[in-house]
Amino acid sequence: MNKEPKKSGVWAWIKRRKLWILLFIVVAGALAYFMGGNSGNQSAGFATATIYRGDLRQVVTATGEIQPLNTINVGSQVSGTIAAIYVDYNSKVKKGDVLLEIEPSVLQASVDEAKASLVSAESQRNYAKSEYERNKILYEDDIIARAELEQSLTTYEQAEQSVKRMQSQYDRAVTNLGYATITSPVDGTVISRQVDVGQTVAASFQTPDLFEIAEDLSKMQIETAVSEADIGMIQEGQEVTFTVDAYPTQTFVGNVRQVRLSPTITSNVVVYTVVIDVDNSDLRLKPGMTAFVTILISEKTDVWKVQNSALILRSFDGIVDNPGDATPSTHLAIQRIVDGKSTVLLIPYEKGLVTATETEIISDEIQDGDRIIFGRYGLSSSGSSSVRMGPPR
Repeated sequence: MNKEPKKSGVWAWIKRRKLWILLFIVVAGALAYFMGGNSGNQSAGFATATIYRGDLRQVVTATGEIQPLNTINVGSQVSGTIAAIYVDYNSKVKKGDVLLEIEPSVLQASVDEAKASLVSAESQRNYAKSEYERNKILYEDDIIARAELEQSLTTYEQAEQSVKRMQSQYDRAVTNLGYATITSPVDGTVISRQVDVGQTVAASFQTPDLFEIAEDLSKMQIETAVSEADIGMIQEGQEVTFTVDAYPTQTFVGNVRQVRLSPTITSNVVVYTVVIDVDNSDLRLKPGMTAFVTILISEKTDVWKVQNSALILRSFDGIVDNPGDATPSTHLAIQRIVDGKSTVLLIPYEKGLVTATETEIISDEIQDGDRIIFGRYGLSSSGSSSVRMGPPR
């Protein structure tokens, strides 16, 4: 009599809690599946990544400033007030064209003074010469002493040197007067003008810059900084593509012309200057624009490749039972469907071109649909052989 009520109590308890019991059974079954309960389908526990065909490009990126190939700063060697300016920004000039004139009155006065000194020195020289020739005749007739002849010769020679000195001062004054007219040293375009009419130019200690002339705007260059980690891959002649903010939808091309050996340190990073030649025949690129440069190092088309993260496997423990001498550095663990069943194979391979995100896989045994195994779900890490993964892909 005591057992029947107890049995009825158990059934009553189960009826009241049957929803919770069903939920518990479902959760327990799911946990058993993910923790290895689905032992009949071993391949379901592998973490895999697709091996696919495509193109690979290894590049180095950097930024730089677009500049004319050759820029000349035109200055003044003499001081004075600017009397006239004949060019402005963007003016096209030819070699010898007059750019600017400095008021010449002070320089002309120096020329006149030097000319007067030269004439005076020539007069003294002529007198000293006549005196020497006359004394020479008198000495030959034993009328004057030899000392008097030598004195007149010395005076004549000093007068001759004085004429040369005055001639040099006159030539320098004439040259300085010529510097008052400033001409273009090359054919090009004026991209900068630093002075205005009426401004005083002082050239006492250093040559002041008046104009900046770009010799040929149809040929530009980019000076970009490349870090020491990437500079070993840069070589002269490599193809370069770049963009500028002014034309965001257009890609320009260029070529590496020079890798300069002189390093600089920027924010504790050693960088080297790489000079890139750019064709600017359409004159769309302007000096000073910032270029976002991509230097092509290597390129391959239609190769087998995989994401770099798929090559993290360190050991075949838990992947295959008897790998033999095969290691993840020489072989890939491949999941392949054969006759409708998942099969794990070890195939030899080599790494080809490696980019920041993808790696080329070189192997004759890869087939379409193969997936590379890089781990197994639910296995704890043993050294670095496998990792505990999330749900299968």
